[in-house]
Amino acid sequence: MTGGESSPDAFTPVPVRVVLPDGQELVARLYARVQTPAGGWEYDVGMPSYRNPETGGVEAAEYRVWVEAPAMVRPVDGVDYSVVPTTPLPPPSVIAEVLGPRRPSGWALQKVGTGRGPGQGVVHAVDCDEAPKDAPTLSWERALEVAEQPGVRLCSLCGAAAELDPVLKGFGEGFGEQ
Repeated sequence: MTGGESSPDAFTPVPVRVVLPDGQELVARLYARVQTPAGGWEYDVGMPSYRNPETGGVEAAEYRVWVEAPAMVRPVDGVDYSVVPTTPLPPPSVIAEVLGPRRPSGWALQKVGTGRGPGQGVVHAVDCDEAPKDAPTLSWERALEVAEQPGVRLCSLCGAAAELDPVLKGFGEGFGEQ
């Protein structure tokens, strides 16, 4: 919520225009706004509709749905939207800012050479420029199994070698332990 208003329980929804898939617009009620991880916004709106109760007849109803903003909503002139409960994304942690976006998980095997005999290949991180784009994604367990096969090496460009070698050889390597 913004501006120090009262609790969301005391909030009265405000009108907003919703753009339907065929381009029609209808006035709905805006209950809340939430920022998505991608940085966009979704609005919780209640659109007017009708329903048939079990007792028969027809009665007014409301259909609640989350819609993307601004593509699917328009403001209504004269409405104060500062009262709408709004949940922005929390600011990124210092760690996330320093480290930047996470790399996608998984590994890919690039088969190298032809012929029969022991397979040859290179294990890459899935986002490595050298990784085949059509290769299935391997879990780290499967990547380790593949890396132990004769003729298979780990890519040093994408960090596969730096990340998987310690697991294959033991974490004592490089620390003077035998």
